[in-house]
Amino acid sequence: MGEALALIDKIIEEHKLIAKEVRTVEQTVNDLEAGSKLEGAKEDFLPGKLDDQKRSVQNLQQSLETIAQGIEAHFDREETGLLAAFEEHGGKMLASALRALLTEHEELRNRLAKLKRDTAELAVGGLSREVWEGKAWGVRVYTGSTRQLLDAHAQSEQELLLMLRNRLRSESKEDC
Repeated sequence: MGEALALIDKIIEEHKLIAKEVRTVEQTVNDLEAGSKLEGAKEDFLPGKLDDQKRSVQNLQQSLETIAQGIEAHFDREETGLLAAFEEHGGKMLASALRALLTEHEELRNRLAKLKRDTAELAVGGLSREVWEGKAWGVRVYTGSTRQLLDAHAQSEQELLLMLRNRLRSESKEDC
C-alpha cells in the first residue's frame, strides 16, 4: 500500500512538471512565430536575426525531445505500476476508468512525434519566408491544442489518482 501511495504522489508531481514544461514549449513557439512576423515586416536584413531564429528552433527541438522522453517514462509508469496499483487497490470501477484514460496515451505520443517532425522541417532551412511562417503558425496552433489535450488528460488522471490515494489513506487508518 505504501508503494502505491508513493507512486501516486510521484505521478501527481510529474503532472505538474510536465504541464510546466509544455507551457514553456508553447511560449517558445509563440515567441518564435512572433519573431518571424517581425522579421517578415522588416524590409532590411539585419545580420544575426536569422541565427537567432535558427537557435530558437533548435532550442524548441531540444525542449520537445526532453518532454517526449519525460512523458514516455511517465506514461510507462502509469501503464505498468500505476495500473497494477489501481487493479489491486482501486476496484473495478477505478481500474476501468484508468484503463480508458491510458488509451489516450497513444494519441498524445503521436501528437508529440508530429510536433518533432514539423519542428525538424523548420530547422532544416531552405524554406521561403512565407512557407516557413505558415509552418511555424501550424506548429504554434498544434502545440496549443496538444497542451490543452495534455492538460485535460492529466486533470482526468488527477481525479482518479486522488480518489485512489484517499481510499488507500482511509484503509491505512483503519488498519491502525
